[in-house]
Amino acid sequence: QVQMVESGGGLVQAGESLRLSCTVSGLNFDDYAMGWFRQTPGKKREGVGCIKWSGVSTYYADSVKGRFTISRDSAKSTLYLQMNNLRPEDTAMYYCAAGLVYGRSWAESLDAWGQGTQVTVSS
Repeated sequence: QVQMVESGGGLVQAGESLRLSCTVSGLNFDDYAMGWFRQTPGKKREGVGCIKWSGVSTYYADSVKGRFTISRDSAKSTLYLQMNNLRPEDTAMYYCAAGLVYGRSWAESLDAWGQGTQVTVSS
C-alpha cells in the first residue's frame, strides 16, 4: 500500500523560507518521477516540479524556478521541497506525488499522492 505523508507547512511572511518533507513507502521509486504539486480551492492543480529518483534531473514550473528546490534522501525514502523567497501567490495546499511522466506533463500523470500540507504566505 502506497503511503505519502507530507509535513513542514505553516504560516510565513513574504520573503521567508519553508522546507516541506514527504516520507514515502510502498513505491518502487525507479518507476516514477516524484514531485510536488499545489492547489487552492477552485483552481486547477499546478505542478511545482519533479525529480527523477536518481537525482540527476529536476524540473520546475516557471513560477517557482530559482526559488524552489526539490531533493530526495533515498536512504530515508523522503522527498523535500525547499521554498525560498516565498510570495503570497505561493499560498496553497502542497502535495507530494508520484507521476508516470517526468517534466512539464508530470502533474497530469499522477498515480498517487499524499494528504497535503498547507502553506500560507502573508504579505
